[in-house]
Amino acid sequence: MSDRTDAAATRRGIDPRGPRFTAGITALLLLVDAFLGLTGLSTSGDLATASLAERVADPAFVLLAIIAALFLWGVLSPRTAPWGALFRALVQPRLAPPTDLEDPRPPRFAQGVGLFVTVVGLLLHLVGVPWALPIAAAAAFIAAFLNAVFGLCLGCQLYLLLQRAGIVGRERPAV
Repeated sequence: MSDRTDAAATRRGIDPRGPRFTAGITALLLLVDAFLGLTGLSTSGDLATASLAERVADPAFVLLAIIAALFLWGVLSPRTAPWGALFRALVQPRLAPPTDLEDPRPPRFAQGVGLFVTVVGLLLHLVGVPWALPIAAAAAFIAAFLNAVFGLCLGCQLYLLLQRAGIVGRERPAV
């Protein structure tokens, strides 16, 4: 690899500890949301008779909507997303430089998977499907927990499988 190629790879790479930090905060928020969902409207048996306004005002719904917005932010603008910015401003300067950098595409795809799971839970909750919201929060929690604690990013693994199949991450041919 030439020096120019090394510099380009460094600019595109991200510190792999950043997504794990983000996953830790996200896992904590999702754990709280799963608890709220288990103790709230979606599991009480009153969801079917609740009005749309009552479903939207459910604390578990509100928190999961905020988490979904954070996932969307991570997909659309990962450099400005709050947890990544917090990591870069407060945590990363106190750490030794990373030994290697990570391709930013798989973690960004993982944010999209988290967004998909949470939005499905939100929509099913709105239409009155019992248990949908805490199940979606729990599924997203498991993925975030595995990433934060063990460094196993399920969304990243899915991205790599889809990349091997030629579905995502294909380089555009030079014209």
